[in-house]
Amino acid sequence: MLLQPKKTKYKKYFKPRALPKITTKTQKLSEPGCFAIISLESGYINVQQLEAARQNIRRKIKREGKLEILPLADKAISNKPTSARMGKGKGKVNHWVAPILAGKPLLLLHGINKEQGLPALKAGANKLPLKIKILDL
Repeated sequence: MLLQPKKTKYKKYFKPRALPKITTKTQKLSEPGCFAIISLESGYINVQQLEAARQNIRRKIKREGKLEILPLADKAISNKPTSARMGKGKGKVNHWVAPILAGKPLLLLHGINKEQGLPALKAGANKLPLKIKILDL
């Protein structure tokens, strides 16, 4: 599963310096029978971490239900090789990151019971680098 953009306006972007703006409000999700992973802090998650969480959750729920991944990794992080001299332009794109705001949902799980859904989301949340909270909606 590809979690990065297919086409961008520019090949390389500036490196994101500051964390995304912190919000204290949590987003209201009014769908019964839905479980969500909500981030408690702001930061960046790369594509590999999102994919590892997705795979772990899908493995636990035996590919039942529907799993939604809300953040899109749309910021390219580039770096030069360690042995390269100064100058000669910007390095190649190394990986993609998604900015995560505090209080926003990361993953939504629909159509599965509580006995399977909560342990699956806990297992997937262990793969993420941010502090999170799991909600049963």
